[in-house]
Amino acid sequence: MIELGLSRIARLVQQSNLSWKAIHVAGTNGKGSITGYLSALLTAGGVRCGSFTSPHLIDRWDCITINERVVQESVFRRIENEVKQRNQTLDIGATEFELLTATAFEIFNHEQIEVGVVEVGMGGRLDATNILRDVLVSIIAKIGHDHQAVLGNTIEEIALEKGGIMKLGSPCVVDGTNLPVVKALLEEHARKVGTSVTFAYADTVQQLYPDLVRIFRDLELEPHQQANLASVVTALQEALPKVKPGLELSNLFSHISKVPRAGRLQEVSLEPLVPRKEPVLLDGAHNPQSAEVLSRYVDRKLRKQGENVTWVIAASQGKDLRELLGCMIKPGDNVAAVRFGPVDGMPWVRSVKTSDLISAAQSACDVGQAKKFGRDILEGLNWAHEVSAGSPLVIAGSLYLVSDVLRLRRDSPSSKTKPEEEDL
Repeated sequence: MIELGLSRIARLVQQSNLSWKAIHVAGTNGKGSITGYLSALLTAGGVRCGSFTSPHLIDRWDCITINERVVQESVFRRIENEVKQRNQTLDIGATEFELLTATAFEIFNHEQIEVGVVEVGMGGRLDATNILRDVLVSIIAKIGHDHQAVLGNTIEEIALEKGGIMKLGSPCVVDGTNLPVVKALLEEHARKVGTSVTFAYADTVQQLYPDLVRIFRDLELEPHQQANLASVVTALQEALPKVKPGLELSNLFSHISKVPRAGRLQEVSLEPLVPRKEPVLLDGAHNPQSAEVLSRYVDRKLRKQGENVTWVIAASQGKDLRELLGCMIKPGDNVAAVRFGPVDGMPWVRSVKTSDLISAAQSACDVGQAKKFGRDILEGLNWAHEVSAGSPLVIAGSLYLVSDVLRLRRDSPSSKTKPEEEDL
């Protein structure tokens, strides 16, 4: 159940006990990657750094990392039990996400981190993470339409909810590729709050740091990846002098990777699950904006001479399926429709029926072969491999589907993938 508000989390977490400074990240698209970049660069700079993202990918505790390593399960469960006991004793009635947020914050205390990079769960203003007070800098990534039933139907309403993470005296960095109306609204909101806004642009940070020109080129970063990194670099210009005086930001650039988080334009092998030699693209695109980004990438990088792509898709209930799939699927593409399984700790998240997915795909364009597989994701992957015949294969539509595929790879008895190879 999604129930936004700060009263319960305020009782669950005692502000005076938070011993670390925060970087708070909101937005519709890109906030997970921005969190990943920040965690990697701060860790490389010798800052003891924790990160908290949502949702988790494979295990419920992998959304919390300390110096780029997933927190130990034993530590997570012990502190989570303490938080749940407090919730019960005080009769707070906290939501699942509030319990998880409190657990992450107390793990950060336990691990004696210096900086916690915290991704907003939903929105910003009333999100559980917004009890943070000692914020070095806040970041607002690209804003688009998502969760309209909770955040508002217009881009202006959604932007104001995201802008709710701004704090008096804490600078805010905003992705400069946002719509002009969004930037104007956030700038006005910042004035009311009593803080400053800096718009981040890829060309600006490349002018300031010429080394980034080569790094962006060598990594073949997509425009949205460059925009995310521009926000990261701009934010670190504000944060680093406060936590690591004398550290040159440019010395950290060698630690920039193309994929800072699993499930974002991630190429993987499906062997031994599927006898496919060619890599498969995994992407958690789940709204029209991220689907358009994925589609441009697929068209430019994977489609050769107009060949068809085979998609393995799932989606959460509440999405505009025709708009989502219409951004990705082209005429002649094949579609395997599947359902992701129950999401640990998020019982309100449910997968769309595969019949609805197929109907939406067929109404969006004249697809090639299309088949439903229910929750048998492995069968869907094997069918997709067969019909693709070596042509591009993409898994998308939901980060929860990406999680299920990564979990299948990890849990396969004959898998060659070692735990430390998983990019979490």
